[in-house]
Amino acid sequence: MIDRKVDGADEGAGAAGSEDDRTGPSATAPRGPLDLSLLRTFLAVHRTGSFTAAARLLTLSQPTVTTQIRALERRLDRELFERQPRGVAPTPYADELAARVAAPLDALAAVADHDPEARPAPQPVHLAGPAEFLCEAALPALAPLVEEGVRLRVTTGLTEELLEGLRAGHHDLVVSTVRPRGRTLTAVPLVDEEFVLVAAPERALRIDSEALAADGPAALHGVPMVTYAEDLPIARRYWRHVFGRRLTGEAAVTMPDLRGVLATITAGAGFGVLPRYLCRAEFEAGRLVALLEPEDPPINTAYLVRRPGVPDNPHVALVRDRLLAAAHRW
Repeated sequence: MIDRKVDGADEGAGAAGSEDDRTGPSATAPRGPLDLSLLRTFLAVHRTGSFTAAARLLTLSQPTVTTQIRALERRLDRELFERQPRGVAPTPYADELAARVAAPLDALAAVADHDPEARPAPQPVHLAGPAEFLCEAALPALAPLVEEGVRLRVTTGLTEELLEGLRAGHHDLVVSTVRPRGRTLTAVPLVDEEFVLVAAPERALRIDSEALAADGPAALHGVPMVTYAEDLPIARRYWRHVFGRRLTGEAAVTMPDLRGVLATITAGAGFGVLPRYLCRAEFEAGRLVALLEPEDPPINTAYLVRRPGVPDNPHVALVRDRLLAAAHRW
């Protein structure tokens, strides 16, 4: 889990500081040429939304980034960043400054890296998301890129923790089950997960499908439920959307991996609610059946998320484009 307190403390140290420790340009800042390194550091902080992430991107220490941003603020006599619970947010002046300096600084960086023999190979792409989706959909789609030399470093976990890691610079791309808030991340819809109520065929024969369709979940009374977590998040959503009522009761089996839920249901332990993409092979092989096929099934949109404006690793763009292109098959 990301240590939010430590990261927040870093960002606080890197913000403009109190009025007591700031001085105007007439007192301490000579009006000579502006050091480009200060602008590069500013642009990295603006793009990553974090002093810590900018330091990692620039291979500098976090105190060095803090010192350079303070020096630039004194030089310009303007506050550039405001402390946030997670990272920092640019002031309107900082947004204007970034718009003015981004293209020239990126052009200078491109000139400096022009020699292809001197340019290092692209860094590995750090991809994160739900384990089930990455294993069943994303990674198979990315296999051809690996053959072409793309290196992947994959992390799985809960969405909020992964988005925290993205803000802190630990990941390049995150498949998120929610649209992230704030200006520090950009998200594009990737795929709509359709949820389906399922059971093994032999279990389904003991459930009155007509009663289930007509009268709702009373037909499932006494049938064990297998689910992802104790609070039944996916099943509760299905109950509200399809049956229009609150789900009560407890699961017979909980397993914090939807692949384990799928295996348990396929073995005949009970019923459950799963994403359709995860069940496709079992449906085709006849090992699993849908207990209902509502006209308006519940769906959840997954998003592909990245930090805006980070200098491009070309392989990140390749991975992003491949995932977006493959999504229609899921």
